[in-house]
Amino acid sequence: MNPIPTKDQIRQWITDNPLHASKRDIASAFGIKGDARIDLKRLLKELETEGIVEKKSRHFRPAGELPPVAVLRVLPPDAAGDLFAEPLEEGVDKDVGRILIIAKRGEPAMAAGDRILARLTKVDLDDYTYEARLIRALGSNPIKVLGVFRVNAEGGRILPIDKGSDKEWRVARDHAMDARDGELVEGEAVGNRKMGLPQARITARLGDPSGPKAVSLIAIHQHGIPDQFPDPVIAEADAMQPASMEGRADLRTLPLVTIDPIDARDRDDAVYAEPDREPGNPGGHVIWVAIADVAAYVRPGQPLDREARKRGNSTYFPDRVVPMLPDILSGDLCSLHEHVDRACLAVRMRISEGGNKIAHQFFRGMMRSQGSLHYAQVQAAMDGQPDPITEPLLDPVIRPLYAAYEAIKIARTLREPLDLDLPERKIVLDDAGHVTSVAFRERLDAHKLIEEFMIAANVAAAEELQRLKRPLLYRVHEEPSPEKLDALREVAGASGFVLAKGQVLKTAHLNRLLAQAQDTEFDELMNITTLRSMTQAYYHPQNFGHFGLALQNYAHFTSPIRRYSDLIVHRALIAGHGWGRDGLSAGDIENLEETAKLISDAERRSMAAERDTTDRYLAAYLADRVGSTFAGRISGVQRFGLFVKLDETGADGLVPIRSVGREFFHYDADTQTLKGADTGITIGIGQKVTVRLAEAIPVTGGLMLELLEIEDRALPGGRRGPPGKGGARRPGAQAAKDAARRKVVRRRR
Repeated sequence: MNPIPTKDQIRQWITDNPLHASKRDIASAFGIKGDARIDLKRLLKELETEGIVEKKSRHFRPAGELPPVAVLRVLPPDAAGDLFAEPLEEGVDKDVGRILIIAKRGEPAMAAGDRILARLTKVDLDDYTYEARLIRALGSNPIKVLGVFRVNAEGGRILPIDKGSDKEWRVARDHAMDARDGELVEGEAVGNRKMGLPQARITARLGDPSGPKAVSLIAIHQHGIPDQFPDPVIAEADAMQPASMEGRADLRTLPLVTIDPIDARDRDDAVYAEPDREPGNPGGHVIWVAIADVAAYVRPGQPLDREARKRGNSTYFPDRVVPMLPDILSGDLCSLHEHVDRACLAVRMRISEGGNKIAHQFFRGMMRSQGSLHYAQVQAAMDGQPDPITEPLLDPVIRPLYAAYEAIKIARTLREPLDLDLPERKIVLDDAGHVTSVAFRERLDAHKLIEEFMIAANVAAAEELQRLKRPLLYRVHEEPSPEKLDALREVAGASGFVLAKGQVLKTAHLNRLLAQAQDTEFDELMNITTLRSMTQAYYHPQNFGHFGLALQNYAHFTSPIRRYSDLIVHRALIAGHGWGRDGLSAGDIENLEETAKLISDAERRSMAAERDTTDRYLAAYLADRVGSTFAGRISGVQRFGLFVKLDETGADGLVPIRSVGREFFHYDADTQTLKGADTGITIGIGQKVTVRLAEAIPVTGGLMLELLEIEDRALPGGRRGPPGKGGARRPGAQAAKDAARRKVVRRRR
């Protein structure tokens, strides 16, 4: 009998023999017989537990790798014309690396969306990880459809719920799944469209589209947000046990507290502050920020990790949350509940009397929160109205927090980050899910305190990893483009304000512009326009700075329960300090740029879904007020009409160009204005308007408005017929004269 092989020998054999890696194959290869098979079984189980190999259909393969034969979906060709693919098999992660399709002469052409069975070979190249060779084509991946089903004699139609789409889909009776008229359904395209409407078949019935519980569900399906955890992910999470004290600093005597919204679903950050008693820093403070140690539970390459990376972040709706992690982690083991031990990563920061950080130190520890507080509760205590919970915490915990915050405010004022003032509106629902009110969220000093402490901790994390020379994901926010700045100057100039040219743009310049508009009728306009001039923040392994915060080094460290970027930063800190084997893996590092793009895209997807859900809730809230008049401001101008933001609710609606006045309007894209051809009236962003709500469509979130007044004046008459009449609009007499004059000038030249 041959000796039992080592784990490394078994792993190497599995790697070299992907087609023949069952337990029987391995035993035969190493000459293992009889009772020795028990030892082999134990070794294979240990390799599985350690995440080195994984078992599928009685065969083993290296963990995180694709099988030698897999079903793939063809992706659109890249800029070089090469075709790549993604795996489709159940339980196979799509993020194992890029798969290049190697086509042979004479093989059928492949297009984006095609499903193929392919033989895979792993390669060690920078651009891709696998080469795929076609075995056979399996057909195309059908287009997904989401809409409202309407019954007719032939079966029915699916009407789109996307307010930007008017495409309908025809459904045959035998493809309708007995869906009822008016029901929200999900379907997929079938057949080849030859004439008439495209065809679809219903794959899922989702209930009443006007029901309050369907609003966020529509957004989840429409934007493709994963809202169900695969069984292996749930099984891994359910098997988790609380992290032990081994290798951790004991921080349980620190009176850390969490401060969150009153309806917080998870608690991943805790804070504490005290005067700095070390010499050389008179009037200084020590700030502790402790963050849930998610990396202790979500290990690189495991099902939990792959699912979290795919989701990128949690997505929040007024009635539900789609979490990045299963509830047993996000709501329990990783949530910093009061009076229970919780694993954490913590940073101790020393700041000067003027709020500048002079030192920081990171720990992997165990903490015990002394209180789960909410913002209004903490603010009330600081304002002299403590309750039984905050009373004993007021002097030892709450007052020192505010004292440290006052110091940080000094440094913030000198740094001058972008100071936008955009009131956030909160949709309030009753138990049944109906909108009861749309209110402004309070902006308390307690909110600002936590925000500034988190920013300081994020900066410390970025600087620490730079010191350790460890790879990480930065939170990048680049300065606005010249084109967007020119558009901002146009709006500022039209409003009577100045944004100087010919200088290196700093946030201080934009803050001066906002200060000019403060307490004027253009206040909200300038804040909105400045926000729109900004580039979108994103994640990247290279550091391009954070323009909006006026910071050179910035990374997300403080929310690993709900952001995958923060988990990457935690792993980098763990690896950099040698705190365990659950730090940043070689695979994490290799795929860092790909991960950055993946989670940046996921963030935008969540933002779009949250925005669409808000639009639908607001439309439902206003549906009973069709015909009412509202005050608002023009927030956008396009050739096809005006966008108006209503003062009362913050809802955005469209005034179609056909209902604007009684004349032809010329659109100027540079200044974002419409100019009346006959009267010369100019309509632009920021003007006060009075509108009538003509239509509210909850299922799409669309609001249609009629323009009644601009700047408290009725629209002047023009030569066009009454609003709402069909037919093409003709330019007015003045426009015709202008056109004739231009022809004369051209002839003279």
